[in-house]
Amino acid sequence: MRESSNSSNDKLLIVGGTGFIGVNVAEKAVSHGFQVSILSKNNCPPSKRLKGVEYITVDITNKKDLLSELKEKTFNYVLNLGGYVDHSDYSDGGSEVFKTHFNGTVNLVNCINKANLKSFVQIGSSDEYGGNIAPQNESQREMPISPYSFSKTAVTHFLQMLYRTERFPAVILRPFLVYGAGQNDNRFIPNVVQGCINNNPFPVSAGEQLRDFCHVDDIVDVILLALTSKDIYGEVINIASGNPVSIKHVINTIVGLVGSGKPNFGQIDYRNMENMILYADISKAERMLGWSASVGLEQGLKSTINSIIKNQ
Repeated sequence: MRESSNSSNDKLLIVGGTGFIGVNVAEKAVSHGFQVSILSKNNCPPSKRLKGVEYITVDITNKKDLLSELKEKTFNYVLNLGGYVDHSDYSDGGSEVFKTHFNGTVNLVNCINKANLKSFVQIGSSDEYGGNIAPQNESQREMPISPYSFSKTAVTHFLQMLYRTERFPAVILRPFLVYGAGQNDNRFIPNVVQGCINNNPFPVSAGEQLRDFCHVDDIVDVILLALTSKDIYGEVINIASGNPVSIKHVINTIVGLVGSGKPNFGQIDYRNMENMILYADISKAERMLGWSASVGLEQGLKSTINSIIKNQ
């Protein structure tokens, strides 16, 4: 895998940098010599702040406030992890999801100083593929099935348009299922791990879906690599392991590693229009970035479980 490189003077803005992926990127970016600033909607408590990192508290959907916070600042790199995962229908809160992701990104592009900008990395979502046939590849037309996935798709096309018309240095990374230590308890793997630790019956779907899991350490490596790559502007690149596994297999593997657990398969319905087979063609990441995932699923699950147990 190619190594990322940067000058010790390079300034990196991580939007949504207090979240799961953002914190991991920030830690490694600091160790690589970046001057890191984190922008988030909610104030980060002092006990969770990383040493040497600047924290900016502002809502990216508020253009006036965002411009006020950023007008005196310049960045060489921007990583946009802003927003949140929410599969609500449009009439049931989905309009706010779209506003946060799309309008927030437009505001960000409008408010950052572009004079010294080398790269703008947008984190998309595998949900943009909707019902496309697996393995999903970047040449397929997106088929969003929720305001969340539609907002991600709209941002993808907005940034690609800016690259084509104005040479805005954007690249869209499209991760599949990311997991690892420090992820929010309401996400799939931490939720199952906690259920197994408690050893009480807990509901899960039938688990027939095939999914593609990628450990956060691999995600961080490829993000830093993409930030400093100049020949990928305007591209969409899948980020995943490329190895499909069933949800049921993942749950049973966690049960085995924890040594306890009573999942009740079939008690949670599948999502409306859920794609049952979602895994990535990763040949583009291999070709353009020289990257492939290095953390195997069982290895990643073991470290995740150990971290959750340690922090009980």
